[in-house]
Amino acid sequence: MTAHEISVFAPAKINVFLHVGDKRADGYHDLCSLALFADVGDVVSAAPAETLSLTSKGPFALALAGEGDDNLVLRAAVALQDWARAADRKVDGARLTLEKNLPIASGIGGGSSDAAASLKLLNDLWRLHAPSADLARIGATLGADVPVCLAARATLMEGVGERLTPWPQLPPLPAILVNPRVSVMTADVFGELQSRSGSTVPSRAEMRSPRDVAAWLAQTRNDLQEPASGIAPIILDVLAELSATDGCLLARMSGSGATCFALYETQAQAGAAARAVQQHKSHWWVSATTLR
Repeated sequence: MTAHEISVFAPAKINVFLHVGDKRADGYHDLCSLALFADVGDVVSAAPAETLSLTSKGPFALALAGEGDDNLVLRAAVALQDWARAADRKVDGARLTLEKNLPIASGIGGGSSDAAASLKLLNDLWRLHAPSADLARIGATLGADVPVCLAARATLMEGVGERLTPWPQLPPLPAILVNPRVSVMTADVFGELQSRSGSTVPSRAEMRSPRDVAAWLAQTRNDLQEPASGIAPIILDVLAELSATDGCLLARMSGSGATCFALYETQAQAGAAARAVQQHKSHWWVSATTLR
């Protein structure tokens, strides 16, 4: 990092349950989901420059090679530039770097989190002092998950993701994330959706421990897990592998897949489970983490 470069962490977003409601007139479905955030993710950095540019690095950078100007980091930067100019504020460019550590199209909000990080980063770099509400409005034009990624804390998502309610008093959740290096497109998963739980918020319970959280989550589901598994049956292999690890309290797919997560009582159990899965499936992406 250069002397004038600043960075923002872009955490993975995990939908620990996802209930789908009716299809709306605009073609989208009403949803109800609890989003938690991991301590693993991408990193977006920026340094002053005359124009906007983006360089990608990291283990999943090659997967972004064909995106060009359509990358969400650049789109977020352009959107913030437009906001600033509409408000008669002078902005220059930025030399952006995306360290892509998360799998692409994997159901853990990597692109949305990158866009949110870009907005926060450039708001600081350009000294715009844009209010959080304005950043959220800009983020919503980039993708339904960007506003929740701006908050990056435990949040109940409703509607198409625009109605956000903080979800306090959850204990830290030791977990592992596993992706079999398979991309699943969200539109394809919704196209195969047959069964819906509805968008009603589940009744809350007192949750003081990871075991309490897992017991509560067992009464919920991810409605997209079944159609995603039909498209990519390897998801079922991932879930079976996770369920077989010592101490697994719950194994489930996140978002529209194909990344799955498992919850444990302790970080030691999560770490041991991650090592066990990686030993069995050395080509899978595996990461021990804590969800909050």
